[in-house]
Amino acid sequence: MSADIPHGYRPIPIGGPFLKAAGPLYGRWDGKHVRLGFRVEERHANPAHNCAGGMLCTFADMQMACVIHYQCPEIAGHRFPTINLTTDFVAPVPVGAWLEGTAEVVRATKTLVFVQGSAAVGGATALRFNAVFKIGPKRDYANPLDPYDLLPLSKRK
Repeated sequence: MSADIPHGYRPIPIGGPFLKAAGPLYGRWDGKHVRLGFRVEERHANPAHNCAGGMLCTFADMQMACVIHYQCPEIAGHRFPTINLTTDFVAPVPVGAWLEGTAEVVRATKTLVFVQGSAAVGGATALRFNAVFKIGPKRDYANPLDPYDLLPLSKRK
């Protein structure tokens, strides 16, 4: 793993070809939350040399969809297509910065999941976000309650 990735983070296999081109994203379990992060590279930059809004929205979308698997065991392992995504760009995220996010499920119904979260650089909030996801069909995860292999062995079911 690269020396510029904070301790405890590991690459996670999230998304399809688009995310492989935009990523990698890294994840870790902090004992309470699943956190995602990535190092902003030149390829993520806008003309102002900050992370482009499209990449920030992609990160927010993935952070929120990922957390559903860990906070809602009754629907873990499903696909969660995004119905609505709202993002507030609070501060610029410069090239070279490590952006770290967390999210929480606000409510899950029979067909929808409402999630909110934020992302920070060095502890300072850079992004706030919320979304509504549809509960889609099941995916073929080896362990739907820990699809990205982030939990310590003692927490895995």
